[in-house]
Amino acid sequence: MNPSRTLATAARVLRQLRHDPRSIALMILVPCVMLFLLRFVFDGSPATFDSIGASLLGIFPLITMFLVTSIATLRERTSGTLERLLAMPLGKAELIAGYALAFGLVAVVQSFLATGLALWGLGLDITGSAWLLLLVALLDALLGTALGLFVSAFAASEFQAVQFMPAVIFPQLLLCGLFTPRDKMQPVLEAISDVLPMSYAVDAMNEVLRNADVTGEFVRDVLVVAACALFVLTLGAATLRRRTA
Repeated sequence: MNPSRTLATAARVLRQLRHDPRSIALMILVPCVMLFLLRFVFDGSPATFDSIGASLLGIFPLITMFLVTSIATLRERTSGTLERLLAMPLGKAELIAGYALAFGLVAVVQSFLATGLALWGLGLDITGSAWLLLLVALLDALLGTALGLFVSAFAASEFQAVQFMPAVIFPQLLLCGLFTPRDKMQPVLEAISDVLPMSYAVDAMNEVLRNADVTGEFVRDVLVVAACALFVLTLGAATLRRRTA
């Protein structure tokens, strides 16, 4: 992998995003707006917001980054941009790494804003460190980026890319432990939840919510989310197609 080609790809993607205010708003502002609405949905029950706000602080960025990344990558392929890029001395791994770096930088901004709003603007009460909460939010956004890059290889249109959301995101959302503890689920569903990355993202957020110190469970959860993101990025590079059939 050539670092200069990866950086050049990332810079090109960031230049394109600069001229796409709707995508920027979706990635950076929508998670903040959703957290703001959620806070006042539970205005009469702050403890409820505290119990689920940390989890959703990771889930909202994952979903928005998944949507924007999958659609943006598919748009590049359908327009012929990917075919032209891969005709140059640019490997698939370098291309995927460049996309991941560009959207990862956006994810950093998104995570800082959403975490800052939740903690200091909306009064989310956590026991652990705000930096740990930020770390998990960032990893969740990067996981959403990786999933978006991966599924874009299997979609033939932007509409199909959006259709992957019920297949990829919704099952994880239902089984991640947000609505009920995973150990109280039907055993088969609990077993399925054990292999879904969003489950570990929610568990990591809950560890920060309840514990002042870094626990072994938190380290495990963070490593699982990071490993899943890296694995999915590798799959994305292996399945990347030059153009839509």
